[in-house]
Amino acid sequence: MSVYSKFIRDLFLNYILGSTIAVLGVGSLFIFSSLQIPSVEIWRLAGILFSSLLIMVTCELLILYRHLTPIRALFQKEHHTLEELQASYLQVHRFPLLAVKRIFGPHLLGLSVPAMSLAYIFIRLEWISIPYYYMGLAAVGALLVASLHAMIEFFLNVQAIRPMLSYIHRMAEDKFDVAISLDGRVLVSIQKKFQLSAFLIGTFPMFLFALAGQIRLNNLSGENSMEYWKWAAIILVTGIAFSSLGAWLLSRDIQTPIRTLYELMGGVQEGNFTKRAPDLYSDEFSKLVSGFNHMLEGLKTREKLNGQLLQSYFTTLAAALDARDTYTAGHSERVARYSVQIGMLAGMNRVDLDILQKTALLHDIGKIGVRDAVLLKEGKLTDEEFDVIKLHPVLGEKILLQIEPAEAMADLLPGVRSHHEQYNGRGYPDGLSGENIPYMGRVIAIADAFDAMTSDRPYRKGMSMEKAISILESGKGEQWDPLLTGLFVEWVKTNLIMELDRGQDELDLGKKELA
Repeated sequence: MSVYSKFIRDLFLNYILGSTIAVLGVGSLFIFSSLQIPSVEIWRLAGILFSSLLIMVTCELLILYRHLTPIRALFQKEHHTLEELQASYLQVHRFPLLAVKRIFGPHLLGLSVPAMSLAYIFIRLEWISIPYYYMGLAAVGALLVASLHAMIEFFLNVQAIRPMLSYIHRMAEDKFDVAISLDGRVLVSIQKKFQLSAFLIGTFPMFLFALAGQIRLNNLSGENSMEYWKWAAIILVTGIAFSSLGAWLLSRDIQTPIRTLYELMGGVQEGNFTKRAPDLYSDEFSKLVSGFNHMLEGLKTREKLNGQLLQSYFTTLAAALDARDTYTAGHSERVARYSVQIGMLAGMNRVDLDILQKTALLHDIGKIGVRDAVLLKEGKLTDEEFDVIKLHPVLGEKILLQIEPAEAMADLLPGVRSHHEQYNGRGYPDGLSGENIPYMGRVIAIADAFDAMTSDRPYRKGMSMEKAISILESGKGEQWDPLLTGLFVEWVKTNLIMELDRGQDELDLGKKELA
C-alpha cells in the first residue's frame, strides 16, 4: 500500500470512528433515549437523521477533496519543486486543524440545517409530535456533538499525518538535500489544545445531562421548569468554572518546562552552552530536562575540543609560514600577541579579540606563495621583487578563501588583506586610507611594524624598542591609526621598556656583587 493510500485510509477510518462515537453514538443515544414518542415517530426521526447524514457526508467529502489537492499532486507528478514539497508539508501539518474546520463547517451545518428543516416540516405535518422548542435543544446538542467529534478527530489525525510527513521529509532530502520543517512555526499551541480539550471533557457530560433532563421531564411547566433550569444553571456554571480552572492549571504545568527549554535552546543556538535547565519536575519532563542537560555537556565538550583544534590549526599554519624563514621565526605569534594587546587597550570584546588573534596569526600566510629567491633574499630587494612581496596580502586572502567552510574564514579576510594599508592612503594592495581601512588591518599594521623593527634580520640587527617607539610616534596619523598607535606606544613604554630597564638594573647589580 502506498503512503498516500494509507494516508487516505487512515483519514476515513478516523472520520468513521469519530462520527460513530459522536454522531451515531452520543447523538442518537441522546435523541432516542430522551424522547418519549411512539415507535413510528422514532423511525421517522431516524429517517431525518439518515437523510441529513447523507447531505453532511457529501458536503464534507467535497471540502476534503479540495484540502487533499496539494498532497495528491505529489503522487500524480513525477518531478516536484522544493516549493511544492514545502507547500504539501505545511498542508499535511494543517490537516488536524482542517478536520476541525470541516466538522464545524460542512459537517455541522450539513447535518443540522437539513435535520432541523425536515423536523420542522414533519412537526407541521403532524408526522412527529414534539414541541418546536425541542429544535432549539437539538441545535445546542448538535453543537456539543460536533465539539466532541472535532476533538476526537483532531487527535486521531495528529497520529495519521506522521507517516506522510516523514515521506515528504525524505523526498526533500533525497531530491534537494534540504531538511524541510516548520522552522519553529506553531500552528496550534499546547495551551489552546489542553484548555479546549479539558474544558470540553469537563463540561460536555453536564450540558448533555441538562438537555436530556429537560426532555425527559417534559411534563414540567411554568414555575417547575424555571426551577429546574435555575438548578441546572448553577450546576453548569460550577462545572464550567471548575473545568476552565483545571484546563488552565494543566496547560500552565505543561507550558512552563517547555517555555524554559525553548529559551535555553535559543541560547544554545547562539553558542551559549553554560546554562542548564533546572530540574524542578517529577514527571516525564524530568527525563527531558536530564537529557537536555546531558546534551549540553556533550556540546560544551565538543565546542571546547573544536576550539582547541581550530586554535592548533591556526598556530600550525603560522608556524609553517615562519619555518620557511628562520630569521622571522615566531613573528606571527608575536604579532598576534601585540595585536591582542592593542585590541584589549581599545576595548574590543572577547569575540572580536579571538578573531583578531586568528587574523594576526595568519596575516602573512600569503607569503607561502612567494618564491624562496625573493622571500629569503638576504640583501635589499629590487623594485620588481618588492612588487612580488606586495602581492602577499592578496595571496593570503585567496588562500583563506579556499578553506571550507567559507564562513569559518570570512571574518579573517579583511584584516589579512589590509594589514599593509597606510592611514594616509599610500599602502597596498588597495590604497585605502583612514577609517576606510578595516579595523583589524589597522591594529595588525601597528603590531607587524613594531615586531619587524625590533626583530633581527640577516642584513640588519633589530633596532631598540625606544627607536621603534619613536618611529611609531612620528608615523602616528600618517602611516598608522593615531588612536591605536597612541594606546600601543603608551603600553610599550609602561610595560616592555620598564621591564627591560628593571632587568638591566638587576643584571648590573649582580655583576657588582660578583666583583
